[in-house]
Amino acid sequence: MSNGETTVLRVDGSGRYAGSYSRHLVDAVLDHWRGRVSALRVLRHELAGGVPQVDERWIAANFTPADERSPAQRAALTTSDEMVDDLFAADAVVIGAPIYNFGIPAALKAWVDLVCRARRTFRYTESGPRGLLEGRQACVVMVSGGTAVGSDLDHASGYLRHVLGFIGIQDVEWVVADGLMSAADERLAAARARVASLPVPGRVPH
Repeated sequence: MSNGETTVLRVDGSGRYAGSYSRHLVDAVLDHWRGRVSALRVLRHELAGGVPQVDERWIAANFTPADERSPAQRAALTTSDEMVDDLFAADAVVIGAPIYNFGIPAALKAWVDLVCRARRTFRYTESGPRGLLEGRQACVVMVSGGTAVGSDLDHASGYLRHVLGFIGIQDVEWVVADGLMSAADERLAAARARVASLPVPGRVPH
């Protein structure tokens, strides 16, 4: 068991509340971690109720230097700023990511757009972009009805792995429950067993 408080950011991408397999498994991940750390603080980004979209106002505000933004521009970035602040406050991130139509849900994509921000979560260098969230861990809980995770039809897992790495989170664990339409009990049991093997969350050396 680790000492001290561990902060985890929970991001739920499912469009439903009741009966959500991804939420069920994220709950299991957090329960597992509670038994492994002395104190677990959970921040939460609940996306099912809707997420602001990147639009012209947001883009103009984002590309305006922070000390030159108008009150309206600062307001346009409020949700994004809060989401980014929570990422920096977290030692680890757990993402519930169902596969919808071979990719991630639109709300989860909107979250990605709001947290991938130049000069906040990544910066450009002479050797290319560098993520600024190094040292954090992530756990992606990915579920699907029929799309096999890792197959040619899966346009979700590779994307999330790349996005997390882009903002500096390279240490990613996966809990997968795919094929739920045909073998739900078996796949969920395997996913729960995977949850039980997850390492203690926390910052990693970088």
